[in-house]
Order: sequence, then structure tokens, then C-alpha cells
Amino acid sequence: MEQLKTIGRELAMGSQGGFGQSKEFLDLVKSIGEARSKAEEDRIVLSEIDILKRKLLEPDIPKRKMKEYIIRLVYIEMLGHDASFAYIHAVKMSHDDNLLLKRTGYLAVTLFLNEDHDLIILIVNTIQKDLRSDNYLVVCAALNAICRLINEETIPAVLPQVVDLLNHHKEAVRKKAIMALHRFHRKSPSSVSHLISNFRKRLCDNDPGVMGATLCPLFDLITEDVASYKDLVSSFVSILKQVTERRLPKSYDYHQMPAPFIQIKLLKIMALLGSGDKSASEIMYMVLGDLFKKCDSSTNIGNAILYECIRSISCIIPSPKLLEAAADAISKFLKSDSHNLKYMGIDGLGRLIKISPDIAEQHQLAVIDCLEDPDDTLKRKTFELLYKMTKSSNVEVIVDRMIDYMISINDNHYKTEIASRCVELAEQFAPSNQWFIQIMNKVFEHAGDLVNIKVAHNLMRLIAEGFGEDDDDADSKLRLSAVESYLQIMSEPKLPSLFLQVISWVLGEYGTADGKYSASYISGKLCDVADAYSSDETVKGYAVSALMKIYAFEIASGRKVDVLPECQSLIEELLASHSTDLQQRAYELQALLALDARAVESILPLDASCEDIEVDKDLSFLNGYIQQAIESGAQPYISERERSGMLETTDYHSQDHHEVPSHALRFEAYERPKPSSLRTQASTELVPLPEPSYYSEAHQPISTSSVSERESSEIKLRLDGVKQKWGRPSYQSSTSASSTPPQAANGTSSHPDVGVGSSSLKPRSSYESKKPEIYPEKQRLAASLFGGSSSSRSDRKSSSGGHKPAKGTASKPPKENPIPVQPPPDLLDFGEPTATSVTATDPFKELEGLMDSSSQDGGSTDVMGVLYSDAAPVTTTTSVDSLLSELSDSSKGNPGTYQSQTSKGPNSQEALEKDALVRQMGVNPTSQNPTLFKDLLG
Repeated sequence: MEQLKTIGRELAMGSQGGFGQSKEFLDLVKSIGEARSKAEEDRIVLSEIDILKRKLLEPDIPKRKMKEYIIRLVYIEMLGHDASFAYIHAVKMSHDDNLLLKRTGYLAVTLFLNEDHDLIILIVNTIQKDLRSDNYLVVCAALNAICRLINEETIPAVLPQVVDLLNHHKEAVRKKAIMALHRFHRKSPSSVSHLISNFRKRLCDNDPGVMGATLCPLFDLITEDVASYKDLVSSFVSILKQVTERRLPKSYDYHQMPAPFIQIKLLKIMALLGSGDKSASEIMYMVLGDLFKKCDSSTNIGNAILYECIRSISCIIPSPKLLEAAADAISKFLKSDSHNLKYMGIDGLGRLIKISPDIAEQHQLAVIDCLEDPDDTLKRKTFELLYKMTKSSNVEVIVDRMIDYMISINDNHYKTEIASRCVELAEQFAPSNQWFIQIMNKVFEHAGDLVNIKVAHNLMRLIAEGFGEDDDDADSKLRLSAVESYLQIMSEPKLPSLFLQVISWVLGEYGTADGKYSASYISGKLCDVADAYSSDETVKGYAVSALMKIYAFEIASGRKVDVLPECQSLIEELLASHSTDLQQRAYELQALLALDARAVESILPLDASCEDIEVDKDLSFLNGYIQQAIESGAQPYISERERSGMLETTDYHSQDHHEVPSHALRFEAYERPKPSSLRTQASTELVPLPEPSYYSEAHQPISTSSVSERESSEIKLRLDGVKQKWGRPSYQSSTSASSTPPQAANGTSSHPDVGVGSSSLKPRSSYESKKPEIYPEKQRLAASLFGGSSSSRSDRKSSSGGHKPAKGTASKPPKENPIPVQPPPDLLDFGEPTATSVTATDPFKELEGLMDSSSQDGGSTDVMGVLYSDAAPVTTTTSVDSLLSELSDSSKGNPGTYQSQTSKGPNSQEALEKDALVRQMGVNPTSQNPTLFKDLLG
């Protein structure tokens, strides 16, 4: 207790740094040290937190007191309690100009905050200012804070200043700048990828501390890309040679070893660079040999360097002399009384036997002695080595040791690992069939259900296939040995479920194969297993299948089958089982008993468990049936890949259906904005038409009279829901405008480049009018995110042709069928371009060209302002009158514009078209200009 009080006083005195010690802090340390329970410690700390909360609320706290409060808060946080209420005070202290207070603030901030804390933004500006300070201690404190607090988002704010500090005159600043860049590389490699050359330059720094700090980022870079740093092999070897020759200052020595941590890092780097490279390895031979001679094995740090040398030799292409030196070092480790050194010897031996297996033979007895050691960690490491050392000559000893250790431990995870290794070694190096079966029985018996099910399947396959040789007698002896051992083991009171499954399968396949055991005897044993483990449905299923095989083999051989009473009762019980699997097996067994020998032999052939089963994945035997169904009118099958990219086509039979049923995510890209096109989105009343009419009229020219008649019927162009193109972005209230593209009343898509009487105008189906368009930008985005499957499907469908619009290409005109003659623009259509457009035209320019005469007279107003003004409907009389008059003049001056204007006098079709225009502009013609309306209608 006195020692604890002394430590507390020294801590308090050191923390005050000349300002004097605080009695409150000493009392806090003393009371916590004297606490006899965690509850008492928590009570003291919570009381201290309440005191600090009150003191921090006092105004004008002296800096000396605030520094002490911050240190007490650090002490509280280190004990696991929350002091977040005072984090802001630590941040403020880091802004102080006093060096001692600033360093205390930085220390507290790095302990309190993490890189994603909200208060980090308040420290970045202070760090930037401190990095420019003339006092190198302030710069070092800022660099220390950078390594702990800067995240990926704030790296660009300080990166240029950190790079400049690489040339600072103080070696401590250069070293910490290297550390900061290393931190940046780990957080965001792309942010410092252009600064990699600075690490190479700092490797030649005059200060050994800067050079040693540079080895850490270089090790990470070499791990990622070895080939790019092969030219540095000679440099690293030269540095290591200088270190071993004690050319560094004495201050870098540790236990009389020159810069041991620099040596260890250099050896790790050399192991990476020399792996698989003969020329690079030869450069390292001399310096590695000198290390084995100069290292002092009497100290821990000397043994650490020796161990690192062994690791490096195991990675490069070593020379015989180096292998001999490494073997001598390993021998010393294994003969040592220290468990740590023995562990290092076992690990080093496991690395060297990959290169020279003969080395293991010299230390095999020493390795076996390590198995007797009470240290469990050393035992496990030794078993890993034994697994690598196993041969046909020592497999029995090693596997027996492994099984004995497996029985003695309670760690299920490691028991599973040892069991799998025992099985693998037994399969590879088994000296006899009987030994192999015995080992497998022990593994399943003691490891139980911890054994991987693949091990059981491998065992069954191995028994069925034999040892891969053409000796049938050896395989028969193996199976007979398995049957005999399993019949003996079945008398055990409790066996693992997985082991019982193996036993049932082997008895069913080979129980009566050699004629030594009768079918009645084997079937009775299987019924006993099913009764003893009635709660395990898997075991019962294996037992019933085994009974089925035994009876099938008896029937196929022509012998009479006598079903034992216990077997008959088992079958009757399973016929009424709640398990459908057991019930099905029982019915199959009952049906099998009623078949003749020929049928049974074809159903369950003898010893056919290893025959390959040919599976027709394409189901080619159904081709005739499918072809017949298609000829009868059935639809062909659409693969899952094609279905995933198709939208559900639905015919809407009611205009109230405004929502598109979606059954999957859609990943189409958005359309790139087209500044040259006038894009409006207005909802229209959808007049439902029978779907077959769309396809029958797809290639028929649409007459002017039919278009005029349809346009004259209840056409309403509503501007509610239209996004405003000029002024403040907003939408009018509408529920259907956002989901319905601009259309005419008959469901056809409107087009600004095609006249009313154009023969190239194609109608759209009601499905296409509801579905949003899939734009090329969406397809490119989907291709970049999902490997191009979306775009490839759409391209394939668009090239296939047909009446139905292809998904994803509704707004993309077909390139292979261009329209030879471009029709004049339709001034009555302000909709969005559709798939029938040929060239992108600017409707503004077309409109300006047709309205030049009216604009010269000054009698017309801004038509676009009328259409897209915030108020709807538009009630400006001047714009409507002027627009209609200009339309009338242009149509008279150019009789070829519309096919319907070929006769003189009143024209009802022209009047209907103008009426449709007025209705689309939302103006009541009778209320605006009754006289003009009467003249238009004749």
C-alpha cells in the first residue's frame, strides 16, 4: 500500500510539472488504491465525477487548476468511466499558447476522442497552426495528435504541411512526419500514393531514428507489391550490415545488441524480397551468416533476432551453411528449459522441414518430449509440427499421441481440428486396413458429433472404393474388418449420431457381402439401433435404408426373406410416423418386399454405391413434349436471366389504374438533360383501347381525319404536376402527372418533329404509356454496377425488332431504319420526344421561325411564359389571339403543311384541330374571344 501511495504522489508531482501538487488528486489516487472492491471503486469515481462537474462550471478557472482537472478526467477515463462532459475543455486546452498546457490538451484529446468524433473538426485548425510553429516541440505534439485523430476526410487538410516537414531540420520532426504519412497510407492509400518516393528518400536519412521509422511504411508497401522494391535489396543488406557492425550510436543499443528492433524489421523485409528469388537470396547470405555468429543467445533480444533469422531463411532460397546454422540454433532452443524458447524451436523446426525434411529426424525425440510438457500452448504447437513431420514410418506413434491428447482435452474446437488431422493422416499413411478402421473408430467414438460430416462421407467413400488399387481381395478384407469392428462397437451404451450413421451405412452395404453374417443377424442389429435411438430421426432413417439394402440383396440373390418380428413392428411404426422422410422410407421398404428379384436387382444393384450417376441438367428428355406444346400454341420458356430484366407487361382496362405494379428492383440509369428540347410533363386523360388494335395498326399510316376526330374528343392538357422550367423549381399538385408521360387522348405518344398526318407516327400500348422510360445513362450506370447485364439485354432486345417497344430503349430511336424525309414540326404538340424521332430538333427555333411575322409587328407575347407561368390555367387573351392568328396565317401561306388543308372554305377538321390547341392551352375560347371562336368553328 505504501508503494501505491508513493506511485500516486510521483504521478501527481509529475503531472503538475512544477505548478505544485494537489491534495485532492493525491486523495483520489490514495482512495482508489485502497478500495477493496469494484463497487467501492465505482462509488469513489462517481463521486469524483460529480465534484469535477461542479468545479468545471465555475467561472474564470485558473489554468493550473484546469490542467489538474483534465488530468483527473484522464484518470477517470482510464478506469472505464465516462467523462464526455469535459471533452470540450480538453479541446480548448489544446488551443492554449503555453507549451505545457497545449501538450496536456493534446494528450487528453488523443485519449478522449476517436477519429470520427464530432469535436475533431474543432482541432483541425489548431493542428494546422501548430504544424507551422517555430517550436519543434509544438510541431511534434501536433504530429502526435495527427496520428491518432485525423481521419480519411481530414487528411487533405494537413497533408501538404506534413510533407513539408519531411525536410525539417530537427530529426524528431522528420521521424514523426514519416509516422504521420504511414498513418495516412493505412487510412487512405490513394491520398498518399503520389508520395511513395519520399519513403525511399528518407531511407537514406542521416539520422538512424528517421531511417528506422521509414522501415515500417516500406514493409507495408513491399508486402503489397514485392516486385517494385527489388532494387532496394542491396540497400537493406547494407543497412543491416552497418547495424551489425555497431556503426550506430550507443543510444540505439538494447542489452548490448545494436538496434535490435531495426534488425528485426530489416530481416522481415528481406524475407519478403528474397522469397523465390535466387539472386536476391544470394546477396543476403553473408549478412545472415554474420548474424548467427554475432547474436548473443543468452539474452531474450538475441534469441529474438536468431528466431527472425530462422524465419527469413525459411522464406528465401537458403544455402546449406545457413540451414546448418539454423538447425544449430533450433537445437539450442529445444534443449532449453524455457517454454518460450521451446515454442520458438518448435515453430522454427516446422518452417525448416518444408525446405529440408531431414532436419526433423534429428529432433524427433525432443519434439515428442514436448508433448509431455504441462504447457498446453506448447503441446498444441508440437502437434502442428507432428502433423507436418508424419511419414509412413512414424504415423502410428503420432496418431496415437494425437488421439490420446484429443481424449484428454475439453476444447471442442481444437478437438475437432485434431480429429480431422488424425483422419487425414490415417488415410494417407495407414500401414494396414485393420489399423485404419481402428483409428477411425476411436476418432468417431471419442470426438463424437464434433467430427465434420465430410469426414464421415470420406470414410464411407473410402470403404466403398478401397485404396484405389486393383486388389479386390484387399478391399474385401477392409470391408469385412469394418463390419466386424462395427458389430462389436454397437454393443456400447452410447454412440455419437454421426458414427451410427456410418455404422448403419456400412452394415447395409457390406454386412452380408461375404456370407459370414446372415441377413437376419444384421437386420436384427439394425432394428436394435433404431429402437435404442428412437429420438434420432437421422439414425432411424439410415437404419431403415440399410434394412432395405439387405432385403434387396437377399431377394436379388433368390433367397427367401424372413422379416423378423421386431423389424416388422418397426416398419409398421414408421408407416404412421409424423416424419415424412421416415414414412416414405417405410413405404418404400414395404413395396420392395413385394417385388420380384429382377425388379429389385435393377432398383438396388449390389455394390453400386460408387457408380457415377448421370444427371441430365438440361432435361433433354422433355424436348419432344415441349416442341409439341409450342406447336399447339404454348408460349416458349423465358430463362430466369431474361425474366429478371423484363418489366411486367400489364394491360390496363381502367383509366383509374395509375400505379405500375413493381415486383423487382430497377436499376436503369437516368436520362442526361437535353437542353435543346422543350420537355414538359403533363398528365392527360387516358382513353383505353383494346390492345390488339395497337399491333394491327402499327404499320398503317394514320389519316388526318381520324387524328382530328380523336383530338376533338375530350382532350384536356392539364398543367398541374408540371415541373417549372423557369423560376423557382416546384410542382403543381397532381397524383398522376409524375407517373404518366405526355400523350394524346388516344394513347399515342406526341412528337414535336412529326406532323399530324405523318405516316411514320406509331401508336403506343397502354403499358408503354404507364412505364417510365429507360434512358441510356441508366443503362450505362447499370452496366458499371452490375457487369453490363442490363445494357446487353436491352441492346439485344432493341435489335430484335417487333411491334412491342423494347425495354430500356423507349427513348432511343432505331438506327437501322431512319425516316428518309423529315416531316414539318407539329405546333400543337409540346410533349417529350418519343422513340419515333429521327433527329433532335429545337422546338424553340421552329416556333421562332413560324412566328417571325407576329414578332416583327409586336403583337404577340411570350408563348413560353404563358405555358409555363405559375398560374394555371392561363388567362392571357393577347397570347391566344396572336398565336391562333399566326397559326391561321402560316397554314394559309403554306398549304402543304397539313394534308387536311387542301380545300377552300370552312374546314371542320381544321377547326377541330384549333379547338384542340385551345383546349391544350387551358383557355376557354368562348370566354376570351367569342367572335373569334365562332369564326373558327364556321
